[in-house]
Amino acid sequence: MLVDSHCHLDFPDFAEEMDEVVARAGQAGVGLMLTICTHITRFERVLAIAERHPNVYCTVGIHPHEAGNEPEIDAERLARLAEHPKVVGFGETGLDYFYDHSPREAQRRSFRAHLGAARLAGLPVVIHTRDADAETGQILAEEMAKGAFTGLLHCFSSGPQLADIAVKLGLYISLSGIVTFKAADELRQTVRGLPLDRLLVETDAPFLAPIPKRGKRNEPAFVVHTAEKVAELKSLTPDLVAEATTANFLRLFGKVAAP
Repeated sequence: MLVDSHCHLDFPDFAEEMDEVVARAGQAGVGLMLTICTHITRFERVLAIAERHPNVYCTVGIHPHEAGNEPEIDAERLARLAEHPKVVGFGETGLDYFYDHSPREAQRRSFRAHLGAARLAGLPVVIHTRDADAETGQILAEEMAKGAFTGLLHCFSSGPQLADIAVKLGLYISLSGIVTFKAADELRQTVRGLPLDRLLVETDAPFLAPIPKRGKRNEPAFVVHTAEKVAELKSLTPDLVAEATTANFLRLFGKVAAP
C-alpha cells in the first residue's frame, strides 16, 4: 500500500469527479490520502471531504501564501480545531520567499503559531519552504528548543543542508513528482543520502504531476510514479519503498487508522 501524504482534494480541479479520483487512487494501491488545508476560512470544506471518505484525512492551517490575507490564528485555536478525529496535523505552513504573496513577518508569525500548535496538541506540522531554507532551519531549531514537536518538510526540493537539519531535529521529508523531473539532479542526489525511515511520498495534487504524467492534472493515483523513482534512487524494490513510506506516515500521523 502507498500513501499520498499531501494533496488538495478541495481544489476546484477535483470538484466534478471527487469520487472517481478517490476510487482511482485505491485501484492504484494508494490506501490513504491526506488532504491539506491552505485557508482557515475553507477548513470546513476540507474537513467535509475527509469525513465523506474513510481513507481520507486532513490537516488544518494556513499556507504561507495566505498568511497576510487569512484571519490571524493562534496555537490554541488551531489545537482546538484539530480535536476532530479526522484532523491529524497542522498546515501547510512555513515560509515562501520566492513568490512573497504575503508579508514575510506575517508568514513568520503564522509559521510559529502552527509549530506551537504542533507542540501543544502532539500532532505533526506540514511545512512548506521555498527560497527560505536558512530562516526555515533557524525557526525550526528555535521552536524545537521550546519543546519537541513532530512534522515534515513537504514537497522537498531544497538542498542537503536543510535536509540534514530536518533529520537531526527528528522531522520527516516528503518527496513529490519533482524528484522525477529532468532538471532535478541535485534533488535526486540529496535523496540518495536520506535515511529511508524518514521519507514519505506525495503528489501535491493537482500540481506537479510526475513523469510519465507530466503536463496532466496530478491526482493521488500518480504517487505510484514518485515512489518508483525513489525506489530506483535508493536501489530498492517499489514494494519495499511502499512498505517503508507507509510505515513512516503512520508513525508520524499517529491519529490515522491503518486500513
